[in-house]
Amino acid sequence: MTHPSLSPRREFWLLLTIAGVQFTHILDFMIMMPLGPQFTRLFGISDAQFGLLVSAYTLSAGLSGLAAATYVDRFDRKRLLLTLYTLFALATLACGLAPGYGFLMAARVAAGVFGGVLSALSQTIVADVVPFERRGRAMGIVMSSFSVATVAGVPLGLFMATHLSWHAPFFGIAALSGLFMLGAAVTLPRLNQHLQAANRPSIWRGIGMVLSEPNHLRAFGFSALLMFTGFTVVPFITIYMQTNVGLVDAQIPYIYLCGGVATLFTARLFGRMADRLGKVRTFNWLALGVTVPLMATTLLPRSPLWMVLLVSTSFFVFMSGRMIPGMALVTSAAHPPLRGTFMALNASVQSAAMGLASLIGGVIISRDAAGQVQHYWAAGLLGVCASFAAIAMAGRLRLHDAGPRPAG
Repeated sequence: MTHPSLSPRREFWLLLTIAGVQFTHILDFMIMMPLGPQFTRLFGISDAQFGLLVSAYTLSAGLSGLAAATYVDRFDRKRLLLTLYTLFALATLACGLAPGYGFLMAARVAAGVFGGVLSALSQTIVADVVPFERRGRAMGIVMSSFSVATVAGVPLGLFMATHLSWHAPFFGIAALSGLFMLGAAVTLPRLNQHLQAANRPSIWRGIGMVLSEPNHLRAFGFSALLMFTGFTVVPFITIYMQTNVGLVDAQIPYIYLCGGVATLFTARLFGRMADRLGKVRTFNWLALGVTVPLMATTLLPRSPLWMVLLVSTSFFVFMSGRMIPGMALVTSAAHPPLRGTFMALNASVQSAAMGLASLIGGVIISRDAAGQVQHYWAAGLLGVCASFAAIAMAGRLRLHDAGPRPAG
C-alpha cells in the first residue's frame, strides 16, 4: 500500500531525513564501544559489566520490537515516528546526564527501547512511500547512514569525548536528533493509508496474520540469515587484527575509516544496481561476493597495513552492500497493510540473530598460550554457510508491489 507519489524533490528530502534518523540511532549504538576504556576507569566496572552496558541496548531494542508489533500499525506513521524520536532523544540526553553506572544502564535500556522501533519504522516508511521499482536506490540512500556514522560520527564523537568529556557525544546526538526531528515534521507527509484499509484486523489478529503467513516466516528467516552472516565475525575483528595480524591501537581506526568511506560511495551504486538488474539477482551476487573477504578476514596472517585495509574494506563494502537489496526484499515481502507489524517483529528477529551469532562466534574462538585467537576461520565459515542459505531463501520470497520478477 504505497503512498501517493511524491515529487522527486520531496521524496529525496524525505529519504535524507529518514537517513538522518537512522544515523543518530546507529551512532548512539556505535559510540558506546570505543568509550569502553573511559567507562571502566571512571565507573570502576569490569569488562563484563561494560559488555552488559553495550548489550542492554540491543536486548531492549529486540524486546521493544515485539511490543511495537501490538501498536505500530494502529497509528499514523509520521506521528508515531515523531513521538518515538522525541523519546529517543530524551533517553540519549539522559545518557549524557548519567552520574553513574546504574543511571547510565537505565538510560541505555530506554534508548534501545525507542531506537529499536525507530529502525523498523523508518524502513516501513520507505516501503510505504517509495515504489518498488525505486526502492533499491531509496534503501541505498537510507542505509548510507551507517557509512556516515562510521566515517564521521564515531571519530567526531571520540574527539568530543577526549577533548571535552564522555558526556559530550550523547549531548551532540540528542541535539542532532532535535534537528532531524524538525526535518521529519516538514518532509514527511501524513502516512495513514494503512489505517484506511478495509476490514483492518485487530491488534492480536494482525500479529497472528503476520505469523501465520508462510511468506512472512520465510522473510523472517532470510532477515535472520542476513544478520547472522556478519555477526559471527564482526564483534571480534579488532581483537583478531591486534593479536594475530599485528596492528597497533593507532591503526585500528583506519579499518573503519576506509571501510566507511568506500561504502559511502558503493551504497548508492548497489541501490541503483538493485533497481536496474533486480533485487534478488543483485543480492545473490553480493552475498556470494562477501564470502571471499569474509574468509580472508578470518585467515589473515601478519600483514602490512595496506593489505589489511584491502581485505577489510572489501569486507565492509560487500557486507553492507548485500543489505541494500536484502532489506528491499524483506520490506517487499510483507503484506502492505501489515507492514508495520511485520517490520517491528523483524527488528526483534534481527536483534536475536545478532546476539545468537555473536554468542556462537565467541564460543567457537579461543586463545592459545600466547594470547593468539584460534578457530576464527570456523566462525567465518559459519557466516559463509549462512550467506549461502540466504541466497537459497531469497529466491523463495514472494514480493508485494513488484511486477513480474526478472529471472535470477
